[in-house]
Amino acid sequence: MDVPLAHLDRPFDYLVPADLDDVAVPGTRVKVRFAGQLVDGWLLARADDSGHTGRLAYLEKVVSPEPVLSPEVARLARAVADRYAGNLADVLRLAVPPRHARVEKEARADQPAPTEAAARPVDEGGDHTVDATEAAGRGAVADPQASTAGVDADPAAGSAPVDPRGWRDYPTGPALLTALTDGRAPRAVWSALPGEDWAARYADAVAATVAGGRGAVVVVADARDLDRLDAALTSVLGSGRHVSLSAALGPARRYRAFLAARRGEVPVVIGTRAAMFAPVDRLGLVAVWDDGDDLHSEPRAPYPHARDVLLTRAQLAEAGALVGGYSRTAEAQLLLETGWAREVVADRATVRARIPAIAPTGDDPQLARDPGAATARLPSLAWTAARDAVRADLPVLVQVPRRGYLPSISCADCRTPARCAHCAGPLALPSAGGTPACRWCARVAAAYACPECGGRRLRAAVTGARRTAEELGRAFPGVPVRTSGREEVLTDVPGGAALVVATPGAEPVAEGGYGAVLLLDSWALLTRADLRAGEEALRRWMAAAALARPAPAGRVVVVADGALAPVQALLRWDAAWFAGRELAERRELGFPPAVRMASVTGPAEAVADLLAAARLPGDAEVLGPVPADEGRERMLVRVPRARAAALAEALHSAAGVRAARKAADPVRLQVDPLSLF
Repeated sequence: MDVPLAHLDRPFDYLVPADLDDVAVPGTRVKVRFAGQLVDGWLLARADDSGHTGRLAYLEKVVSPEPVLSPEVARLARAVADRYAGNLADVLRLAVPPRHARVEKEARADQPAPTEAAARPVDEGGDHTVDATEAAGRGAVADPQASTAGVDADPAAGSAPVDPRGWRDYPTGPALLTALTDGRAPRAVWSALPGEDWAARYADAVAATVAGGRGAVVVVADARDLDRLDAALTSVLGSGRHVSLSAALGPARRYRAFLAARRGEVPVVIGTRAAMFAPVDRLGLVAVWDDGDDLHSEPRAPYPHARDVLLTRAQLAEAGALVGGYSRTAEAQLLLETGWAREVVADRATVRARIPAIAPTGDDPQLARDPGAATARLPSLAWTAARDAVRADLPVLVQVPRRGYLPSISCADCRTPARCAHCAGPLALPSAGGTPACRWCARVAAAYACPECGGRRLRAAVTGARRTAEELGRAFPGVPVRTSGREEVLTDVPGGAALVVATPGAEPVAEGGYGAVLLLDSWALLTRADLRAGEEALRRWMAAAALARPAPAGRVVVVADGALAPVQALLRWDAAWFAGRELAERRELGFPPAVRMASVTGPAEAVADLLAAARLPGDAEVLGPVPADEGRERMLVRVPRARAAALAEALHSAAGVRAARKAADPVRLQVDPLSLF
């Protein structure tokens, strides 16, 4: 078996031979015989006897005596699998990195490997719960009574209160740190002020947790945020008190950091979404920054979201939780409206003192002064803001939603979008003198002719970051122009006069802040056929605007109509208002997170087969079908949040029925996917 099977998503009992008795402890990797094949698995628990009445096979091998799967993580993995209608084996593949034997030997050379306190000697008749649901096999169900070996928090940390520093700008901020230091489990949704050093604030929260004798897990979206948080934690806690976990580290470094956390050598783990399952002794805080970033969503089955995994973990471990960002998602707003978490925000006077001067270009007064602002890509208001900042020897940030030169082109005569003759993909221009090429299949269209009018002239339909940098360079001769995007992401830039063109998420921090921030091509964000289009636009705008200096030195110009709700939220710096409005609309229309929704995607016959086998809750609504990619179709199943567990169980059971029948066509199950359309 190469892939975990839903109908085998349960533990199996095996006997432990006498020669493996000392090393076969809960949490270790083992090999067992299953259906005639030698497969990997996890040893979950040891017991004196089994409820199984048939003949039991023996464990074949203990792969490593290192108990890398902690009971807390195993229990969390089972809960995540149940929530997302997935297999435990898939979740554990995400939770525990692949073994690196050389790293294990290096670590054992420095100190003995920890033993599992829950392990008990048994004779050859003892049975042991091992999950063999995966051919490569790593799933197991945890024994909730098993204890975790660990190292006490550093007594030198003490229990003295942590200086709130920047948290004093938020009325409830110091109380949050006090609760963490006292060993309580506060749950907070934090809306950061513009210009806030969010990494330092998270480091303060982690330091308060460690001062209370507990550990913390913090998840960020990308490597750049991880570097900022790493530096902030080193400054507050000192070196050697935390480790970073990221898929980009490479197998050896990642496994070394994982072992340090599992053995209790460090009380804090930070990382990208790979760290959401990190083993930490006496967990006291889980935190996620910018939970609206789609990088927090795992692209592998069962497609969990880091925010939801961490919140589940906080619930199971009775730990504190911190969800923070410049903007706020509807999911975070739901935590507040249900009373699960409390709000940490600054008062309006503090907000007004910290925000830059923000103005739209599409409101009536601006259109009266500049009638062309409605259609111009760089209206006079934006150009003036950039000019004034450059004259003041301050940098200017220009946010462009699309990367590349001209990522979309059309016929100059009839405006028909230019598409590839082979695959119908969009054509793009890589440079000013480049040849049109397909963005999907990369075929060159040197002799392109419009199929509608026969025209051969092309025009820009969408302008990318590199073309924008080229245009700004001509408009501001002598001013340095830098770009930050997929090819090269800048971390920071000096404070002198310069033009910085960046795609969303790649904006560098400027020394002292930007004198002007221009938010171009807002239509590209607002007109997307996506449930979260407005929320995502506001998130990207606020992240960029937060890098500007406070007014009057800092200005932000958004090229959009000021009457739009996301623009209004930006102008007032009131993400809470927009999140509440967004959640109310979704509740009225029946969209997540107000309801629980699952998508079932695959060939039409396979989707129909799975839904026919599923014993859906009586109040479930089946919506669709709608076309999906690669000739497949998608059906949506919607239930009230109170019926979420029943929906996940029904879909998982139906997947098990199809797996037992060895159905050929795969079906992808996603619970609350980021994209519904």
